[in-house]
Amino acid sequence: MSYFDTASAAPLHPVARQALLAALDEGWADPGRLYREGRQARLLLDAARETAAEAVGCRPDELVFTPSGTRALHAGVAGAAAGRRRAGRRVVVSAVEHSAVLHAAEALGGEVATVGVDRTGRVDAADFASALTADTALAALQSANHEVGTLQPVAEVAEACRAAGVPLLVDAAQSLAWGPVEGAWSLLAASAHKWGGPPGVGLLVVRKGTRYAAQEPEDERESGRAPGFPNLPAVVAAAASLRAVHAEAAAEAARLSALVDRIRARVPEVVPDVEVVGHERLRLPHLVTFSCLYVDGEALLTGLDRVGFAVSSGSSCTSSTLTPSHVLKAMGVLSEGNVRVSLPRGTQEAEVERFLQVLPPVVAEVRAQLGAPAGGTAVAAGGGAGAPDEGLEGLVVDSLGKRCPIPVIELAKVIGEVPVGGLVTVLSDDEAARLDIPAWCGMRGQEYVGERAAPVGRAYVVRRQA
Repeated sequence: MSYFDTASAAPLHPVARQALLAALDEGWADPGRLYREGRQARLLLDAARETAAEAVGCRPDELVFTPSGTRALHAGVAGAAAGRRRAGRRVVVSAVEHSAVLHAAEALGGEVATVGVDRTGRVDAADFASALTADTALAALQSANHEVGTLQPVAEVAEACRAAGVPLLVDAAQSLAWGPVEGAWSLLAASAHKWGGPPGVGLLVVRKGTRYAAQEPEDERESGRAPGFPNLPAVVAAAASLRAVHAEAAAEAARLSALVDRIRARVPEVVPDVEVVGHERLRLPHLVTFSCLYVDGEALLTGLDRVGFAVSSGSSCTSSTLTPSHVLKAMGVLSEGNVRVSLPRGTQEAEVERFLQVLPPVVAEVRAQLGAPAGGTAVAAGGGAGAPDEGLEGLVVDSLGKRCPIPVIELAKVIGEVPVGGLVTVLSDDEAARLDIPAWCGMRGQEYVGERAAPVGRAYVVRRQA
């Protein structure tokens, strides 16, 4: 099995394993106690904090360890907002932040202002700066996107936040393995399992001068910002692995980036109707995401698993909520058949070549199972039993009750039945259709006219161009 999903969780680094086993013997005691075992545990904790702080680029007394990266984000958002409550309750976020940030911001109960992104998933620093107002308590911007790998202009945004007097929280979960985050940010959060440390360890940095009021009950541990007895062996392993991956980062980044470039170039050549998403240059070195027309994402991931590849997806088709990925939606790109490949350290060229060999037949198999794209289920507006309500335009495809990617497949089946300049209206109650039908039009050279209300769901209108 080739594991290509390190953006979800990286395999345990050998250094982390060694440090973990050693700390299990030496770091089991309470680091707050004065007897020998407690002092030994405290020495390990302090050394781990200094190691992690050096890798992040902060002071050791600015960094605390948390039970997870999510807990670090939640604590960072709540604590920074509480520290700034006199300024206001408004929070500014990018449209592609991790759900942990978005949920934490919403839980504050104030206004959440969202800054949009372009089709590569990148915010414009000027747009972000213009969203900062006098009543803004906190701003949040990820260093790199977790679904498509696009790097964000953190340093520029941090400078704008500094000028406006607004603290900036950076979610560095995806990028910290490759080096520190540049810029005058105020808070930073990350998670050890993203860089090859053990799961269950996060870190939160609150730089000196940042107003912060912890929102959990008071606790003497970790500056009161992460209550509870620390998992010291895991913390030691997390810090050791972070130092190790930073030592390897430059060489591995160059090597993996070349492999990702190969995937970005070759996938559209070997698989028809594919859109590679994310920024071509300003991206993480190990991650590439692409979306396939006429493909069910869950079936595609299952098919790839069957032939020995573990990948992930941000597609609505793999979500229990049956809603599109908010990242892909914000970017305005195709959401169906979405595949995220994130290569682990040590990935060999032969593994990537084998992936490029097995991908086309797996995609073809899934498309064949869905009957894409010949045939169709369409009726003329106003005609025959079960026809849609009058007033709908052109040939009408009734895809009500059908989920991604069926509405787009049925559109593709019938587009050739209308004359050039003619209209096809797709009826759908699947939220992904709002994203996928315009994306399909862009990929197939058709004109997306727009959407409007329908008796059930929405009506999406397409004009045939050729």
